[in-house]
Amino acid sequence: MGRCGHCLSEFPDNDALADDADGQRRVFCCAGCRSVYRLIHREGLGRFYERRSWEAGGPAVPSGGDGIDCSPFSGLVRQAEGKSEIDLLIEGIRCASCVWLNERMLERLPGVDTVRVSYATHRARIRWDPNRVDLGRILGRIASVGYRPKPFSESEQFRERTAERRDLLVRFGTAAFLSLQLMTVSTALYAGYFQGIDGTVKFTFEAISLLLTLPVLLYAGRPFIAGAATSLGRLRFTMDSLVTLGAGSAFAYSLIALFTGGEVYFDTAAMIITFVLLGRLVEATARGKASDTIERLAGLRPREARVIRGGARLRVPLESVAPGELVEVVPGERIPLDGVVRSGCSEADESLLTGEARPVPKGEGSRVIGGSMNLYGAFVLEVDRRGTEGVLAGIIRAVEEAQVSRPRIQTAAERVVGYAVPAVLAVAVAALIAHLLNGAPPERALMIAISVLVIACPCSLGLATPLALMMFASRASAMGVLVKNGETAEAAGKTGRVVFDKTGTITVGRPLLAETVVLDRSCSPEEIVALAGAAEGQSEHSIGQTLAAAARELPGRVAPAAVTDFRAATGRGIAATVAGRRVVIGNPGWLRENGIPVSGDGAVAATAGSRKQEGNTVVYLGWEGALRAILVVSDGIRKEAAAVVAELKALHCAVSIVSGDDELTTRAVARSAGIYEAVWGASPAAKKELIAQMQAGGMPVMMVGDGINDAPALVQATTGVAMGRGSDIALESADAVLMRSDLALIPACIRLSRQTVAVIRQNIFWAFFYNAVALPLAFSGLLHPVVAAGAMAASSLFVAGNSLRIGRKGKVERVSGERATRRRRAEAYAAPDGPSVSAGGAPGCGAGETSAAAGAGTGAGAAAAAAGGSASFQPR
Repeated sequence: MGRCGHCLSEFPDNDALADDADGQRRVFCCAGCRSVYRLIHREGLGRFYERRSWEAGGPAVPSGGDGIDCSPFSGLVRQAEGKSEIDLLIEGIRCASCVWLNERMLERLPGVDTVRVSYATHRARIRWDPNRVDLGRILGRIASVGYRPKPFSESEQFRERTAERRDLLVRFGTAAFLSLQLMTVSTALYAGYFQGIDGTVKFTFEAISLLLTLPVLLYAGRPFIAGAATSLGRLRFTMDSLVTLGAGSAFAYSLIALFTGGEVYFDTAAMIITFVLLGRLVEATARGKASDTIERLAGLRPREARVIRGGARLRVPLESVAPGELVEVVPGERIPLDGVVRSGCSEADESLLTGEARPVPKGEGSRVIGGSMNLYGAFVLEVDRRGTEGVLAGIIRAVEEAQVSRPRIQTAAERVVGYAVPAVLAVAVAALIAHLLNGAPPERALMIAISVLVIACPCSLGLATPLALMMFASRASAMGVLVKNGETAEAAGKTGRVVFDKTGTITVGRPLLAETVVLDRSCSPEEIVALAGAAEGQSEHSIGQTLAAAARELPGRVAPAAVTDFRAATGRGIAATVAGRRVVIGNPGWLRENGIPVSGDGAVAATAGSRKQEGNTVVYLGWEGALRAILVVSDGIRKEAAAVVAELKALHCAVSIVSGDDELTTRAVARSAGIYEAVWGASPAAKKELIAQMQAGGMPVMMVGDGINDAPALVQATTGVAMGRGSDIALESADAVLMRSDLALIPACIRLSRQTVAVIRQNIFWAFFYNAVALPLAFSGLLHPVVAAGAMAASSLFVAGNSLRIGRKGKVERVSGERATRRRRAEAYAAPDGPSVSAGGAPGCGAGETSAAAGAGTGAGAAAAAAGGSASFQPR
């Protein structure tokens, strides 16, 4: 019989196919394996055969790259940043080298940008340029090296995870049952050791112990033995190596002692495997609990939608519903896809998606989220996103990303684990030699070495960080914070300053046109509003949308005039030609740039100043070189803003507000929210520069915003947080998203992050402390291997239980007297005569002219802030 050089399968010698492409003679079971072998070497990836660790005889026959049907995958492709992206399940992955090979083979395909394959889930995320490579070539590339791509689905992944837990449960149940019987027999042997026992009876009991141990070792312990055998074959050592060497040494010694008259330790071998299986079962159960959020969210997605086509209602699969189609939703069913209500009205329960407990009214023009529950009314929605592109799919992807991404603290822990296993093996050998040299009997020295191997197994260290991060992502999602990467779990808790955008963040974000002050007597207020609304029709800014909405609500409104030559200056204003007039709308600086003078004093300035003192936003409008009107837009602050600011200060976070608005409006809003430091007239570039200068002193900064003009600052910030109702660009730029517009989630997220980091540190400390105490005890011979196995399992149980505490009710928020203090501070900050703003910028500042308070802890800015004065800096 021969063994295939690629798939390791055994086959008759007369069926062998030879190849000497790499200078060595190899035999293969089929032409497919020989072709894959040649392909891997031709691509310069021959190291794959040095790294692979799968078991011989497993199914690894390549399926070839031809004839793959792409139709099951077409509905899974989504667009991201101008590129195509898909999630796949790759069947046939059996070790880390399989992951390595798939990633390298796909990365070498022209047009493929990024490839990420998860060894734990066998899930691959691939992003490529559709203009350079198509999906068929990508799938063929995977199949050409012996793996089978399959469409990814949460249900398939759930089934695999359930099967893993079921397999562990069966193995543990078998081991536990047989070990209990074995301990009964071992008790009799121990009694005979002290009191005397007939030789025949002793041999019979030992033989029964052997029979009871064999299933535990060969069935329940098979995953450990298989993992250790493959890793040792490549001179690599893993946690499985320690467990297998410990249990195997006890079994081998006992087998020899059975026929030589010595003492047997079959119970030690069986109990080591039983305790380790218990620890892994608890770990898998904890991972399942941490993934409950994903499973619960995946279960929200209906399978079918009631589509209106040609006047008929048809139930069709979600995958076949295209954007633009109309879908009917009846009371009591889940909304199938994202879209806009076109007729009818109802209320929706979005609590599982956004954390919002109260039903949300839905009327004509309202957005609805696929997966949320329709309550009382019926309506028709127009679909605007496919199921794979909707909010629910985005939440699931983000939670998965957060659970599998690796922050620095986890990378450091994994590096330690890599060195720990060889070190433990060296210590065990040293213990064996030392006790033999001291005259200890061989069986005694061997038991001590086994104790060292088992008790120092770094399972708890390997589990310390991943499980805590999974819990963080799940708990944050449950309370309405969508965390997009694992780094946020570490970074958010270190926040030393929180910077809020004003419009749509500190304020409600739904401004209304409160007043129109007409300066040109030849125009009526209605004409001014109509012109402003037409000009702002293409604007994405919240104030522009407010003016457009006000124009639509004018009585007797006619069709808006044609708009040409639209131009927007982010953070300053817009200009457009409306009915032959070049209308300019924005702040004073923007109007001056366009040849329209805006005086800093006089009646106009007094009128604008009085409105700004009330916290309103003043927008100037003019054309043909003259100022024609002042538009007063009112946007009240959020009711929770003052309490949230006080809470952040109680968490030792400095708070600032930054806005592209003018001085008086920004100062009024800051004063109402209890914020001492404000920056006004800031362009998007100036906001980004402001964050950078705050970070220059080493302070981690959290930026909270919602608009396009906040995107650069969100990217620059240590932690960028976007409001859930913000623009798509802001959502893409942020590290976390508030799924409901509630600022109270900001301090809650910071507390959750701090608790997560604390738990991770506790887990890592425990893992090191446990080994620091237990290893010397085992080395000195004070711990029996069974006790060592129990202690090792208890260590893993502690880490798992400690991680499951994250986010439990009352744990995140518990600070003595904190709630009463926050309430008192909120009342003080919200008072009309509350603290004034201590720093600001000049009205109408453009990019490069912003003046602001420097972040606390940065040179003169810190001293000025502490002294209660003002401080300024010039952006670079």
